[in-house]
Order: sequence, then C-alpha cells, then structure tokens
Amino acid sequence: MKKILLLAIGLLLLSGIVTQASDLIIESKKQSYTEQDSKIKFDGDVKVTIDELKVVGDSADVNVINGKKLDTATFYDKPYAFEIKKNKKREVKANILKVSLITKIIRAEGDTQSIVFDGKTPVVIINSDTQEYNTKTGVMVANGAVTMLYKDIETFSNEAEITTDKNGDLKKLVLIGSARVKQENNETFADRFVYEASTGNIVATGNTTSKVLSDDGTKLVLKSGYQEYNQKRGVFNASNNVRIWYEDYYAAGPKVTLYPGPNGKPNEANFIGRSSITQGVRTIFADRIKMTMKPKTFDAQGNTRTVIKNIGSNTDENVTLGL
Repeated sequence: MKKILLLAIGLLLLSGIVTQASDLIIESKKQSYTEQDSKIKFDGDVKVTIDELKVVGDSADVNVINGKKLDTATFYDKPYAFEIKKNKKREVKANILKVSLITKIIRAEGDTQSIVFDGKTPVVIINSDTQEYNTKTGVMVANGAVTMLYKDIETFSNEAEITTDKNGDLKKLVLIGSARVKQENNETFADRFVYEASTGNIVATGNTTSKVLSDDGTKLVLKSGYQEYNQKRGVFNASNNVRIWYEDYYAAGPKVTLYPGPNGKPNEANFIGRSSITQGVRTIFADRIKMTMKPKTFDAQGNTRTVIKNIGSNTDENVTLGL
C-alpha cells in the first residue's frame, strides 16, 4: 500500500489524451457515406488525428446527427491510439475504440491495454476488459479483471477509478471489488482501496488483510475491517475486529496503530481498548497492549488479566492450597 501513490501518478499521464479543441482529420483508402445509416465509413489504413491524439486502424465510422453534426467515431479491428508529448508517450490498444466528439469521452472495449512510456521505458501498464476516460470530469474508469503494473507494484481489482484535476494532477484513486495490491513479497487484500492525494491517506475497507514479510523472512499478518496508511507520517491504523499474527504471537483488539522500524516496515503495534495477546497457552487481557516485533516484546497495562489454558492437564491432581 505504501507505494501505490507511485502507480497512481503514472496513471494520470493518460489524462491528457484528448483536449478541448476538436479538429478532426481522417485519412483512409476509401470513404463512403449513406444517409440511411447516418454514418461516414472509412476503410483501409485509417489514420485519424484529433488535436494531439492519433488513432490508427483498418476501419472506422463516424455517426452523423441530423445530417450535419459528427457524434462518435468508432474504430474496429484492434485499433491503436497514441499521443506523444515531449518524452512521454501514451498508447491504448483494444478490439474497439470509441471517441465521442461531443462529450469528449474515450472508451476502449475488449482486451484493452493502456501503456505510458517515459522515453522507451514502460512506466505504467493497465489491462482490463474496458477503459473509459471522461476528459471533462477528469475521471478514468477501468472495468473487468483490471490489472495495473508500475515497476515492482501490481494491483488487481474488478474496477479501478482514477480522478484528476484540471491540470491533470491526481486527486483520487479507487480500486473496487476483490482488490489486491502487491509489492515484492508484501500484499494487501480488501473489497475497496481509496487513495486521497490531498491527505496522503490510503484506506482499505472490507475483508481487509495485509501481509508484510520482513527482511529475515518472518511474516506479520493483519486482518481487520478497516485499514489506513498515512504516507506523510508513515503510520498505519486499523480498526474493527483487529487481529495480528506474528511468529508465536496472536493479538486482537478493537483498534491498533502500527509504527515503522528503521527498515520502514511495521515494528511496533499499540492496541487501544480491551485487547488481548496470546503466546502459547498464555493469554493476557488489558486495556492497552504494546507489541514490538524486533526485539520481540510486549507490555500490557490497565486492568490486566492472565489466563493460562489447560494448566496441569498432564496430571489427575487438582491445584489446591494443600488443605
């Protein structure tokens, strides 16, 4: 979750694919118009230019409204759209590509892939069933088996939504439905992820599980209904049935705050509210529990109570005062 911002920054490079001006130039081997279909059809080496956007394909058509106004340009047979600005290149491939000349909405359908290049190096790769970008609202939506790749960061979700401001800067990133964010050996699963650029917060909600692998191979697993990571402070908060597994420790409580160690990974967990920590047969209950991963220690305070299960289970004798 920590570096998901980097992925989002790359994604917003796609936001400039159509500008407000709409000069349309179409080149092809053949063009035809039928008033009955209200369509201009283009076949053979079709090349379309809309400002800085260029689309290349084998065939296309443009809807005509009332015999005068052009509506939607549709490109068939796996068209290729691209835009180049300075050293950045954005490209979109799909089975069908639709560009609305009125609403300025771009929709790619079927085996859709968007790639952002910095020079010749791919910066962001997005694969999905469909992708749609609204140049007026600054919202891009990808649907159906959405995967995103930025360097060593991968995301998976049923839907992704990216919102940019008028300058093309990122405002919000949302992953929806069976979402997963993976970086190296660290993974977070949730029903929904939301990143807010103004606050630097990443929020995961619904069936949320985070797995963090330390440099020495030990794993910390955190499950809860809500998880929030603040990039500016480096602090991780979780609430709603929080459970943590670390080596032979199992801790549970209503709310926890995790602070990073020198390696940037969670090293100190502070539980607030009636919580518990279990090690072997011993469970300690307290109002506040501090658990440290390295060195592995814990401290319980406030109405503490210790329960040791099955004490004396290997003998038939009861524990008494000897009376």
